[in-house]
Amino acid sequence: MSLFSVRPPSLVRPPMSRQRRWSRLATEAAGWVLIGIGLVGAVLPLHLGIPVLVLGLIIVLRTSRQARRRFIGLQRRHPRFVFPIRRLLRRDPEVFPVAWQQLLRTERFFLPKGWRFARPVRRRFFTRRRRV
Repeated sequence: MSLFSVRPPSLVRPPMSRQRRWSRLATEAAGWVLIGIGLVGAVLPLHLGIPVLVLGLIIVLRTSRQARRRFIGLQRRHPRFVFPIRRLLRRDPEVFPVAWQQLLRTERFFLPKGWRFARPVRRRFFTRRRRV
């Protein structure tokens, strides 16, 4: 008795055609190129590379099983760092809350407590006024 006869039919995949295999490889390579461009662009001013980086991650994680496994392992080892990326990879990404959270984290990492500006600015301009 072989393993194929024991597995349910939903787990048995038909072999992939050569054209589909090349198409998947080309898509994955395009995703890796976008990740590289995004990493370079993320260090430049205005951070325009971050959306490109997220798009490349989406493409690679959808096409590569090995990359998905590594991403899950990274998520288990460092959940605090991977969580913002996971929030951006969702179907309806929460871009502004993620950017705000990252700004607060960066500010807390680099600036001493007296120099931080983001939280007081938010409290001054974006708090709801109580009605009396």
